[in-house]
Amino acid sequence: MQKLHADPRIGLVAVGFSPADRLTAIARYNGWQGEVLSDPERRLYRRLGVGRARWWRVYSPGTLAVYARAVLRRQRLHRPEEDIHQLGADAVMVQASVRTLWRPASPDDRPPAGEVMAAATAALDRRP
Repeated sequence: MQKLHADPRIGLVAVGFSPADRLTAIARYNGWQGEVLSDPERRLYRRLGVGRARWWRVYSPGTLAVYARAVLRRQRLHRPEEDIHQLGADAVMVQASVRTLWRPASPDDRPPAGEVMAAATAALDRRP
């Protein structure tokens, strides 16, 4: 998503439920440029209606395909250290109001970054 981020009106925020020090390390490792917030009690997750996935959703065909591609590329797979059942979400917010929200059914069910950025730009363009 950062690669598509060119509009100075748009800020990127990542929210996770891990402790802040762990999220900071992940953000640094991935080169994240935006804000990183820790929500260990998952209050924002609940407010947005972001649920948890059953095991068959966690290990959906799409997720297994991601793992298979990693193995074929000889990438090392690490055991999960986090709650693998907690789903994520993507949202566009303008002035603390959610304008567009994507709630995935499985970990691999996320919108393309370009779609999220286009929705953010459109929301700002519609703003009075």
